[in-house]
Formats: sequence, C-alpha cells, structure tokens
Amino acid sequence: MPNFEPAFIETFNKGALAGKIEAAHEILKSCTLCPRRCEVDRLAGETGICKTGPKAYVSSFNPHFGEEDPLVGSHGSGTIFFTHCNLLCNFCQNYDISHLGHGEEISNDQLASIMLHLQNGGCHNVNFVTPSHVVPQILSALEIAIGKGLSVPLVYNTGGYDSIETLKLLEGVFDIYMPDFKFWDPEVAQTTCNAEDYPEVAQKALIEMHRQVGDLITDDAGIARRGILLRHLVLPHGLAGTREIMRFIARKISLNTYVNIMPQYRPCGRAGEVKGLSVHLSQKDYKKALQEAKEEGIERLDSRERRFIAR
Repeated sequence: MPNFEPAFIETFNKGALAGKIEAAHEILKSCTLCPRRCEVDRLAGETGICKTGPKAYVSSFNPHFGEEDPLVGSHGSGTIFFTHCNLLCNFCQNYDISHLGHGEEISNDQLASIMLHLQNGGCHNVNFVTPSHVVPQILSALEIAIGKGLSVPLVYNTGGYDSIETLKLLEGVFDIYMPDFKFWDPEVAQTTCNAEDYPEVAQKALIEMHRQVGDLITDDAGIARRGILLRHLVLPHGLAGTREIMRFIARKISLNTYVNIMPQYRPCGRAGEVKGLSVHLSQKDYKKALQEAKEEGIERLDSRERRFIAR
C-alpha cells in the first residue's frame, strides 16, 4: 500500500471532523453514546454506567508488543488504556481498570500529546483500548494531534458493545476496527455483563464496522493499514458460543475476516460468581473452538503460539 494516508487526514482536510466533534459532544448532554443509554448530562459532570464525565480517564499508555502481529510489527502498537468501561464483564482481566477505576483524568490536550508521543516513539498505530464511552474526547484530541503531525492509523479496540449512531460518527476517522465478539447467548451476556442485548448489538456493530473499512489489509511488511481484526475470547465449557459466532462472521461479515481466537481466559474479578467461569480454559476447549471456526469456513486465524497453564 504505497503512500498510505490515514482516513482521518482527509476527513480533517475536508472540514468534516469538526462536525463530528460537535455532534459527539452534543450526545454527552443526555448520553446515549453507547447502548446503555444512561441519558445523564456528562458535560455537567453527571455519570452513568461508565463513571466518566466530560474528561477521559487513562490508566496507562505504551508501545505494546502483546497485540496481534499486524498491529505490533517491529516497534509495537501504541496502546492507550482508558479507565472504566461501558460493558463491565464480571470476569474482566483488567478489573482494576474497568471496574475499580484505576487511572487519571486527562484533558484533550494531554490525550493528543500521548498520541503524538506514541507515534514519535515509532509505534505503527495508536490503539485506543476500551474507547466506546470516550468517543467525543478522542475526536477532540485527534483534531489537536492532527495539527501537530499525527499520521499513523488509529485502532478502535472495543468490547463490541457499540451503538450504530456512534460508529457512524467514526466513519472516516478509524482505519482499523478491533472488536471483540464475546458471547452468542443473551443469557450468558446478561449473567456476565448485565447486557442481554449484547449479541444483537455486537452483530449490528460488526456489520457497520465492516461496511466502513472492509477486511484487514496489510502493507508489504505485514503491518495493518485498514480493516477489521476480530477478537473472540474462548470461555470454558463453550459458554462464548464460538461456533455460532464464527458462523455469523462467515455468513454475514466475510470469510476473509482476520480472527484471533484467544485462549487466555482465566477467572478474574468476580468470575467465581458465574457457574462454569471459575476455572481456567482447558486446552481441549480451545482446540474445539479452533476446529469450530475452521468448520464454519474461517481460515484467516491469528497464528501466534499459545501457551496454557498446566492444571
């Protein structure tokens, strides 16, 4: 992909980014940014499920080498971990960040500086982790960062619980979407996240993301430039519904979808409260999930070596 330019550059040059920023901040007055639709005035300091008002909270930022190979390359993915979350899985492996709120409130100028710091450090992209509840802040910081030379692709690294209206605001901003598709069964989603509608929401969100950016495209060095990179965390005893999710991806998204079927589940947070989630994932369950994906026609699988804790 010679002379690649991130989508946000054209959006900024056309003057369209300013309108997106205005629309996103308008939503915060009675927040319906995500499917929770808390309808609180976040600009006035009120908070809902995500416990975030007018400013974003960040827990950490750094070049990350544990992400998928197309993101990491030789210099890492520039991850920014936002504090709090709109989904709040009770087994979250970042429970201290998502549930307990470990992090610091930052201004849009500070967020822009972080983005530029990661780019200047050689990162191949800026990777926003758990961004669904801070889209207006990201857009405002992006406008500042563009003016100071930001030029690497942006990654929207989300749990998949995103509204179509908000995703449409992001068209022409993000080149890479990296959603999870966590559960197929509404009952499992309700038990773990108090979000019975998660499967339906995630399906619609993935369709919209793919409409915007298509399948994952990499450059000659194998670095992601544009498209969807899907994650799916395998849960013990088949609780994630891997086969059904892979069938949906194959039939409704694309057989060429890049999928990372992840085996690193371990009981964190309040996982012990859910029947079946108080144990580590077995190698048998993981291999079954891989086989189900292949049987449904998904072949473009992340191929990094997986390690299991002996139990």
